[in-house]
Amino acid sequence: MQRFAFKMYVNPGSAAEYKRRHDLIWPELSQLLTASGIRNYSIFLDEPTNTLFAYLERGDDHRMADLPGEPVMRRWWDYMKDLMRTDPDGIPVAEPLPEMFHMA
Repeated sequence: MQRFAFKMYVNPGSAAEYKRRHDLIWPELSQLLTASGIRNYSIFLDEPTNTLFAYLERGDDHRMADLPGEPVMRRWWDYMKDLMRTDPDGIPVAEPLPEMFHMA
């Protein structure tokens, strides 16, 4: 199992709506993430900077790289792009964070 962390950015004033939408996450999206090898996925908000910190665990055989080609993933990103910083293709800007310490 690999631990993976990254940061994203919610637009100012959009945090409550971002949380509301995630509280109602689509079952087919949850199923896709699980089928792609993703487990224990959490997203936290640093309110002063509007920075989202995401943490997940993924199997060594995960298929995260395939997610951009999945229709349900693209629909979710389209649904969320009004709330987040995205690239020109509408994919959320996500910056990987290197692990600096781990205590099991």
